[in-house]
Amino acid sequence: MKDLIKKFKRYSIFLFLFFHNYLYIYSDGRFGKFLNNRPCLILHTKGAKTQIERKNVLVFLKEGNEICLIASKGGNKNNPGWYHNLIKFQECKVQIGRDTYEANAREVYDEERIEWWEKMDFMNRGGYSSYQELTRRKIPVLVLTLS
Repeated sequence: MKDLIKKFKRYSIFLFLFFHNYLYIYSDGRFGKFLNNRPCLILHTKGAKTQIERKNVLVFLKEGNEICLIASKGGNKNNPGWYHNLIKFQECKVQIGRDTYEANAREVYDEERIEWWEKMDFMNRGGYSSYQELTRRKIPVLVLTLS
């Protein structure tokens, strides 16, 4: 019974996030700017393999002209597709609500990674630390610099 409840909960969360992403992307940023009081953006990347434009809705933290993203994929053993896209093609577009910005991505390490990680984990109420416990990979932290 516990497993069934767990599966139902995961499925419900998946459906909710799918609906939220769909609403945010297809309303062109009119609806869905926040998810559970956390700011969300639409990341436009070029596919690493296909070179087709991809869109992902992600929680973010903005400080000055920098935006932090965590490639957690919910603690999955693999990095998300958008991470691979940004590693191959650092140029991307970021949409926050109805506003769009050009940006360049870079992965951060060492002290800078720790600083951004702690801020993002605090904003996400320890969610990223929980995801890190679910996987052996070190979850990447990326910073986008707005042009």
